[in-house]
Amino acid sequence: MSSSVLNQPFTLPCGAVLPNRLCKAAMTEGLADPELRPTDRHIRLYKQWAEGGSGLLITGNVMIDRRVLERPGNVSLDPTCHTDEKRFEMLKRWAAAGTSNGNHLWMQISHAGRQSPRYVTNKPMAPSAVQLDLMGNYAKPIILTEADILDFIQRWATVAKTAKDAGFTGVQVHGAHGYLISSFLSPVTNQRTDQWGGPLENRARILLEAVRAVRKAVGDDFPVSVKLNSDDFRKGGFSNEDCIQVVKWLNDEKIDLLEISGGTYEQPKLLGFEGRSEDASAPKRESTVKREAYFLDYAREIRAVATMPIMVTGGFRSKEFMEQVISDKECDVIGLGRPLCTDADAPARLMNGDIKEMPSYEHQLKLADSGVFSPTSNLLIFKLVNMLGSQGWYYAQIFRLADGKKADPKRGIIFSLFAY
Repeated sequence: MSSSVLNQPFTLPCGAVLPNRLCKAAMTEGLADPELRPTDRHIRLYKQWAEGGSGLLITGNVMIDRRVLERPGNVSLDPTCHTDEKRFEMLKRWAAAGTSNGNHLWMQISHAGRQSPRYVTNKPMAPSAVQLDLMGNYAKPIILTEADILDFIQRWATVAKTAKDAGFTGVQVHGAHGYLISSFLSPVTNQRTDQWGGPLENRARILLEAVRAVRKAVGDDFPVSVKLNSDDFRKGGFSNEDCIQVVKWLNDEKIDLLEISGGTYEQPKLLGFEGRSEDASAPKRESTVKREAYFLDYAREIRAVATMPIMVTGGFRSKEFMEQVISDKECDVIGLGRPLCTDADAPARLMNGDIKEMPSYEHQLKLADSGVFSPTSNLLIFKLVNMLGSQGWYYAQIFRLADGKKADPKRGIIFSLFAY
């Protein structure tokens, strides 16, 4: 193996050691059985990703509430599951497969909040009754009571302890992308007037309390991570300035790794999609113009105040650039997503020097590029078709790997769109 800085181990504040600087970032799998338990498909998939070379794997959403899923097929560990021996046995098998190469496997713990689609529930939940307006696919949310909020905080802790007991080597509290915690952080979606709304200190309360409960449940020597938006990219939403302040508060909470991301379903910048035009006049940052990584310049600002290690996910492709970012200490861990949907072993090949760039199929996953629609069209519907078709394409590749098949790069975007 080459002497690349990407191969270097990294010691987390809790004392755990990541074998290298590459992470398979969280990507929703949709592989659970009808009872929302892990399956053999999880085991096959994560075995491949473990053998693929990433020092850290983070699961897709594991839900604390089976009533409100991010998508069908999420694994759920809500209170109705605690006496389910089969569920726990499958969790142990999943953990064993996902750590089979001496790497880490962390469970991402989440609640979908208002971003649970109608084909899952007509009763999503949120801090306030602010409905997600996206193709009519989301119902008006139920406003959470304080008892609900306190219950969910404890659920994050219980699921974290279950993950530890099952053999997962860490957990990540999902506080980004518009899901429940993220919707509390944003003044657009959190219009409460009690201690859980209003000023940022109140809006951040659920995140901080969830992190404290998780840390208490798993102990000081078990990795606890947080995923946080650098910015919601929505007018009046959770801003980069808000993020900086929340990071300062998280400095006191024994966080082992802070993953920087951004966007919500209305503004899904994490998928490279511009979304609605409400912020179209805002100047694009350096990372969206000149760099591979979507959120790296935001991470630099966060790095200036953060005392915990930083991970950045989104857009990394070339080995040279990844090495530069790590060497320049702009972040400590690099998150990789879509390339691993088709090439599970790409991290190992990159670190070995067999390839210089991660595989990418983005050029073939835009209808505009294929001439079906005008490349200059700014119509939201065309952008949505491109985004959802591309998303469906990657979901299909995950399903193929989970079924023990090879990826199918020639799969068409139109077929993937309708399948999705």
